[in-house]
Amino acid sequence: MMMFRRLAAVAALSLAPAMVYAASAQEQLRAFVATVTSATGSFSQYTVNNQGRTQPAQTGVFSFQRPGKFKWAVQKPYEQLVVSDGRQVFQFDPDLAQVTERKVDAAIGTSPAAILFGSGSLEQSFDVSALPSKDGIDWLRAKPRTADAGFSRVDIGMKDNLPVRVELLDSFGQTTRVDLSGIAANPQLPAKEFQFVAPKGVDVVKM
Repeated sequence: MMMFRRLAAVAALSLAPAMVYAASAQEQLRAFVATVTSATGSFSQYTVNNQGRTQPAQTGVFSFQRPGKFKWAVQKPYEQLVVSDGRQVFQFDPDLAQVTERKVDAAIGTSPAAILFGSGSLEQSFDVSALPSKDGIDWLRAKPRTADAGFSRVDIGMKDNLPVRVELLDSFGQTTRVDLSGIAANPQLPAKEFQFVAPKGVDVVKM
């Protein structure tokens, strides 16, 4: 009997890796928000309209530090920069020589940026539901509780407790897909990372 128990225990241990509990996308996102206070990475973004035509892809790099500080720098095909210092959000378009400045609450209160870069509860601003896993990615869907969010829903794909894809459907029927890669969790970022000073000669529009 003792030998049988030992063999059973060994068999159970050998099967344990296959029986490890798989966290849902919502649980992975909660873990990401709770444990990753800063990060850097790369992104690729493109938009498909309701007629199926694809807009040119944008690529660049991003960084963030909770709560609410982030930098989203488009490098190709043309440069654009969005920076939040936690109080104000600055959007700089070099081609237009224009900076748009908004308060953080007005700019990202119920946006996907609030989901990924904020520190609040997802369920406070969104109705959240699970989606089937696909392509090795676990998915959730978040629908804003308010009508003025500017989008209908956002699907977030999680893998190994990190966001790897975001698909946003706006009120015009356009889907924006963002692929995130090379994420480095919890690096030490300098304070100037999220500071923005408008270059001389550009127009600053405060919203």
